[in-house]
Amino acid sequence: MSHNSFGHLFRVTTWGESHGPALGCVVDGCPPGLPISADMIQHWLDKRRPGGSRFVTQRQEPDQVEILSGVFEDERTDGLVTTGTPISLMIRNVDQRSKDYGEIRDKYRPGHADYVYDMKYGVRDYRGGGRSSARETAARVAAGAVARLVLPGMTIRGTMVQMGPHKIDRSRWDWAAVDENPFFCPDPVAAKEWEDYLDGIRKAGSSVGAVLEVVAEGVPAGLGSPIYAKLDQEIASALMSINAVKGVEIGEGFGAAELTGEENADEMRLGPNGHPVFLSNKAGGILGGISTGEPIVARFAIKPTSSILTLRQSVSATGEEVDLRTKGRHDPCVGIRAVPVGEAMIACVIADQFLRHRGQTGRPGPVDYPLHRG
Repeated sequence: MSHNSFGHLFRVTTWGESHGPALGCVVDGCPPGLPISADMIQHWLDKRRPGGSRFVTQRQEPDQVEILSGVFEDERTDGLVTTGTPISLMIRNVDQRSKDYGEIRDKYRPGHADYVYDMKYGVRDYRGGGRSSARETAARVAAGAVARLVLPGMTIRGTMVQMGPHKIDRSRWDWAAVDENPFFCPDPVAAKEWEDYLDGIRKAGSSVGAVLEVVAEGVPAGLGSPIYAKLDQEIASALMSINAVKGVEIGEGFGAAELTGEENADEMRLGPNGHPVFLSNKAGGILGGISTGEPIVARFAIKPTSSILTLRQSVSATGEEVDLRTKGRHDPCVGIRAVPVGEAMIACVIADQFLRHRGQTGRPGPVDYPLHRG
């Protein structure tokens, strides 16, 4: 019951700490014969890597992934393929500054997991938060890269749609813009405005939260189960497991509470192949816990990082009242680098559900026949 693993058929176990020699993951259940390479995984890790702009932590970690097991050089394809055995991935830590945390070894940082770790384990790694550090999410991104190999024809893309109180204008949504600014923002005008806003937050030594959105397209209808393995339930659980996430919504989410039944229900008509076509997607691609074939849309809220330079009140492990500020290199908006993490977690969930669906029904996708028309 160590709770360092998630998934069922596609199962991921992460390991390592922020200031340890390395971190990584073991992916078990990946089907055999899938082309894989370190470069393929590295592409996604580079999106999350620290030090990429002035708006994220300046810790210089290359996050270079090493594949230790679960692959084989296939002479027929002249490249690595998965073998169906556990895939072990390792990322070395090369730029730790543990001395930055010496002053808080016996002090609980407000908003961090320091106090509750002591209450649960009786010991805590104060160097960057140890296992509770967002550094652990690099391993999840590596696992998500493997998960994408299981999802043929599916596209999973994440964006930032709100920074602090500042939201994007959805009429300006442009997927191409996401890779052209440091915020993964689909609104190029908002992205430009956020630069000045976050510069002010950063220079003040403070931080700010964000809302991120992940869209999975090409997901077939029929994934998920109606009761205890709902697709949206598992997506919500996966996203809530990410550091600093305080809320998740699918489709209209909390906004559905403001709608009438007529406004909220996604109407349908028959398409040219006899299958239903949804006229809207307020359900976010999931009904009754099962995918509809429409894009799956999930949003999650990230709190401001609690590592700030402003003096805050707290207590120590020895029972003293203290005032402290958190030194070190931290993200003024941790939500920026959480975008690829959200993508990875949803990729892992869908890969797991896809394999479970295939195992239960014997089909890789939905029932392939038109509706009876009475």
